[in-house]
Amino acid sequence: MSDEQPQLNSKEVYDLLKTVKYPGFSRDIISFGIVRKVTVDGSQVTIDLEFSTSNEGISKKVSAAVRQLLNSQGITALDLRVVHKSPQTVAEEKKQTDNPIPGAKHVIAVASGKGGVGKSTVAANLAVALGKLGLKVGLLDADIHGPSVPMLLGLKDEPEPVEGKKKLKPMEAYGIKAMSMGVLVDSSTPLVWRGPMISSAVEQLMRDVEWGELDIIVLDLPPGTGDIQLTVAQKVKLSGAVIVTTPQDLAVIDARKGIVMFRKVEVKVLGLVENMSYFICNHCGKRTDIFSSGGAKREALRHRVPFLGEIPLLTGIREGGDHGKPAAAGDDEVAQIFTKIAQRVWNAVEQTARVEIG
Repeated sequence: MSDEQPQLNSKEVYDLLKTVKYPGFSRDIISFGIVRKVTVDGSQVTIDLEFSTSNEGISKKVSAAVRQLLNSQGITALDLRVVHKSPQTVAEEKKQTDNPIPGAKHVIAVASGKGGVGKSTVAANLAVALGKLGLKVGLLDADIHGPSVPMLLGLKDEPEPVEGKKKLKPMEAYGIKAMSMGVLVDSSTPLVWRGPMISSAVEQLMRDVEWGELDIIVLDLPPGTGDIQLTVAQKVKLSGAVIVTTPQDLAVIDARKGIVMFRKVEVKVLGLVENMSYFICNHCGKRTDIFSSGGAKREALRHRVPFLGEIPLLTGIREGGDHGKPAAAGDDEVAQIFTKIAQRVWNAVEQTARVEIG
């Protein structure tokens, strides 16, 4: 039997590495951009791995998985070169070389671990409430499969092109700028796209819209912890994320996954919002905790993140969303709830910015 090691070319090594998952995700290290270079010289294989995290536990897990995989293929002459980049370095590189929204001072993501918790309603009302604080605000609907922003803001026309540029003008409503795939395609036509196409579409919505100078852009992410969330975290310098949940345990468990995901990609969690927190009867004025009570507040304490506020389950919020009149645009008690949440979010964003500068 020959003692020679199997000969693999660089493409074959790349294909093997596509089976190695990034710890905690279903996505592989190639699509994550971890593998920077593969060199094969005879039986010697050299792999450069670059991590945009200071967590050496992650790099050790990936290195062990890569070594075990290639050893199983008979490759023992293996040199793994591991480089760590600090979050500050990565953020600065994004800002200087690949910022798809250069006019925005801050970008925040509104996310949820599962669907049906009112994430888009919160995102739209948060954006409107931030605008009422005197800020220049943009709202980007990154939920490609289920874009809700057009209905929530009453956007019915198609966006106009910018003269002399291959860009679109954002839509405007309630004092904020907005863009959604829902105003670019027929609302009755489902987008049967795979992950890479969705991620590309989100990037395009960022780059190909003339946002202008903004204080903050709110990204309404789809529910879950998939490709779009990772694309945004990799391509945009996020000032933080707001996670929306309802009080019930099933929703809170999924919200917990969102907290963990953003921390893994080193995005600050600005806080949790508890939506559909309680119901006030129109006739007797009695409060009923339909979906339990206090789940988000307990989870925020458990993970040491801010609790941003409770939003009640009210017919007015639902009707406003259905008719393109967000509750935050009014001046009643519900609007004040959204204003308080917006102020807390903005305070957290400014505090994070001061820490980074300091």
